[in-house]
Amino acid sequence: MKRKAIVLSAVLASSLCVASVGRAQAGASTAVTPASQAAPAPKPPLQLQSLDPSSRPDPFPPVNAKYFTAATPTVDTVNSFLKALWGYDANRIWRVEAIQNTQAPGVSKVVVFVSDKGPNAKVASTSFFVTPDGKHAIADNANVINFGATPFADTRKLLQDKADGAYRGATSKDLMLVEFADLQCPHCKEAQATMDRLAQDFPNAHIVFQNFPLVEIHPFAFKAAAYGYCVTKQRNDAFFTYAAAVFDNQAALTPDAGDKTLKDAVAKAGLDSAAIDACAATEETKKAVEASIKLAQDVAVEQTPMLVVNGHMLPLNGVPYETLKTVISYQAVQDGVSTGAAAPRTPPTLGSR
Repeated sequence: MKRKAIVLSAVLASSLCVASVGRAQAGASTAVTPASQAAPAPKPPLQLQSLDPSSRPDPFPPVNAKYFTAATPTVDTVNSFLKALWGYDANRIWRVEAIQNTQAPGVSKVVVFVSDKGPNAKVASTSFFVTPDGKHAIADNANVINFGATPFADTRKLLQDKADGAYRGATSKDLMLVEFADLQCPHCKEAQATMDRLAQDFPNAHIVFQNFPLVEIHPFAFKAAAYGYCVTKQRNDAFFTYAAAVFDNQAALTPDAGDKTLKDAVAKAGLDSAAIDACAATEETKKAVEASIKLAQDVAVEQTPMLVVNGHMLPLNGVPYETLKTVISYQAVQDGVSTGAAAPRTPPTLGSR
C-alpha cells in the first residue's frame, strides 16, 4: 500500500510541487493514524484537553460503551497519538467516540469527534481504520498513515541516519528539520524565506536541505540536484550560495540555458564549475541523487517543499509561520530537546541575496 503523509492544515495545490506518483491529502481535522497493542476490554475514552465548564458546556455526545467492541487499539493509544499530532494547539479538544470491529479480520474502525474551546465552535468527526499490525491506519480520505503513541519516532530515526544533504545550524541532530525540496520547483523557491527565518529562530536546529527532484515535471531538477551534491561534497556551506543562485535564475533552467545557469551558480559559490560538472556526470553522483529520492519516498514525501520536524511532516507553504514555530517548539518539548533562544547570528541562507 502507498503510504502518505499526515499534514496539519489544508494544502493548496498552488503552494506545492506534486510528484506524479500521487498527491498527499490534507486536513488537520480529518487526517489521523492507527493504533498499537491493547487490552482486551477497551476502557472509556478520556478527553485530554479539558473544557472550562464556566465558558462552554461539553460539546461532545456522551460515550456509549456499545461502540467500543474492538480490543485494539486502546483509547489511551489513540489519545497519545492525537496528543502528538494536535497537542501543539491548546485550544483543540477531542473525544474518542468509537473503536469498533469490522468485517475485515483484525481491522478496527476508530471514530473521533473534534472541536475547540471557543463558545460557538462546531464539532467535526474523523475516522480511520487500524490495520491488524497496529502500526498503520487507513484514514477516511483513503491515505495509509503511521500510527502509535509516538507516531513520528521511526521517521525521525530514519532521517537522523540517512538525511545527508547540506546542512546549516547546529551539528547535533536532536532537533532536526529536514527540508525536501526541488531546485526547479517554484514553490520551493518561495519557501526559502521561511527556512531562513527558521534558521534564525531555532539556532539549536540541525537544518538539512534534502534534494527531492521531481523529474517527471521538472526536467532540469535531477541535474541541479547532482550539481548540488557535488558542491556539498567540496564544501557544505557553499551549497546554500549555489542553491540561492539556482533559485534566483530558476526560469533559465531550460534546454538552451540550463547548463550555463548551473555552472554560473557553482561559480557564484566560489567553486570550479568544470570540476563540479565532471563530478555530476559520475555514476556515484547519480546513485547519490537516486538515494535521496528514495529516502523521500521511504518517508512518504510526495510533494515539495515538505518540512519534516523530528519525523513530523509539515507542508512548508501550507502552514502559517507562527503555527509552524509553535509546532516545532511543541515537538522539541515532546522529544525532550532544546530549541535554543533566538541568537544574533547569521547562518548561511537561501533567501538573502
